[in-house]
Amino acid sequence: MKVLWLCNIMLPMIAGQLHMETSNKEGWLSGLADAVLERRRENGIALSVAFPVGKNFPAMVGKNGAMRRISPAVKNGSSSEHFGKENGEFLEGGVFKAVLSVRENNIVCYGFPEDVSHAERYDEALEESLKRIVEDASPDLVHCFGTEYPHTLAMCRIFPRKDRILAGLQGLCTLYAEAYYANLPEHVIHSVTFRDYLKQDSLVQQQEKFARRGEMEREAIGLAGNVTGRTRWDRAFTQKWNSGAQYFHMNETLRKEFYGPVWEAGKCIPHSIFVSQGDYPLKGLHYVLEALPAMIDRYPDVKVYVAGNSIVRCSTVKERLKLSAYGKYLLRLIERNELEDRVTFLGKLNAEQMRDRYLVSHMYLCPSASENSPNSLGEAMLLGMPCVSADVGGISSLFTGRKDGILYEGFREGGEGASQEDADRIADSLAAAVNEMWENPGRMQEYCKNARKRALATHDRDRNYARMIEIYEMICNGVGQEAED
Repeated sequence: MKVLWLCNIMLPMIAGQLHMETSNKEGWLSGLADAVLERRRENGIALSVAFPVGKNFPAMVGKNGAMRRISPAVKNGSSSEHFGKENGEFLEGGVFKAVLSVRENNIVCYGFPEDVSHAERYDEALEESLKRIVEDASPDLVHCFGTEYPHTLAMCRIFPRKDRILAGLQGLCTLYAEAYYANLPEHVIHSVTFRDYLKQDSLVQQQEKFARRGEMEREAIGLAGNVTGRTRWDRAFTQKWNSGAQYFHMNETLRKEFYGPVWEAGKCIPHSIFVSQGDYPLKGLHYVLEALPAMIDRYPDVKVYVAGNSIVRCSTVKERLKLSAYGKYLLRLIERNELEDRVTFLGKLNAEQMRDRYLVSHMYLCPSASENSPNSLGEAMLLGMPCVSADVGGISSLFTGRKDGILYEGFREGGEGASQEDADRIADSLAAAVNEMWENPGRMQEYCKNARKRALATHDRDRNYARMIEIYEMICNGVGQEAED
């Protein structure tokens, strides 16, 4: 069986062999690819992987800055002008192809030009690039990991066998667009800073970009004959957008760094909260800042640590000019609530750094206005740490309140919009959930135990690999999926 994966990034396992910069995103896919390659004799899969490499991807690769040009004539080891042990060539449509050796097996990778920094724009040239990849790879099945980028729509348009397309749901941009402002005040939503104007990236424009991505996402799902998802939430909308698609339940395997270590209460920073991301409104950091005073009243030493891009730096004139409207609002909340010494922005963290921050934190908090099945929550559960989350989107399919941790009432889909009353309700609910978690250490430990047990089953690597292979075989054999509750 020849399978082509369409991914949103160059996988770390591929980037490492090509001596290129590695993304911290979707590292779990390398582990899944490893499993497919290691068990090739039993699964019979010949794997190819396609991914965007940027519109200006150079015809040069190298190690430690020593760039080498890859000759179009390099094929099957016929030229010594290659990088490492890999052979590369450029195909029509700007497609770069390389054959890599992993686990004593070959994996064919294709890099195609796409401006992923403007994922709201559909470039018809993608269709020609992906046609060239499909012609070269000649796959029996195409598995698209994620529906939120234009390349998935392009693949769904050009691949002739719609019944052999498997679209894997990650986020749902349509629904994220609806929740994007996350109860922000109207004056914040419509404010535009110098940075926002120059980048044409105000909050309104950001929301519009999600909405445009959602339109492409719905079309892609409407074309795909098969869909994988993990929650009641994503299944309901898949059936709404494409009632004829087969829906297969398939859980995700997480990054390898999170299997093994276990959180210990005695080794964490007391009353420290870890938030994995907070650089745009949907992630709900402003809810946390509004809720912090009520937490401080109960736990005077409480602190919040936020990973990811820091959008509140303003110690220099240049940094102040780079502030977004949302960054300025976060700063105002910090100043108004006197939280300067309570909130620490950690910047971008790799997998090991993220794991270590989880382990020294007293709680993981997911304050998002909308999520399908956040991997950050899965990672925290897998480590067996205290977890508090907003009850939004698909989270309740993977995390049961009063068993695995505490769910609180978050953003209401189609609800009251940006009213201050609704924002206050969410902040009060969040603070009450955090305070409750720490009030009963015995119950908290029981939550931790249950969360880890559940996550070990949900994110079991062998089970999820076997399920994926089962789905591939069902699709290629024309076997229907039985309905699931």
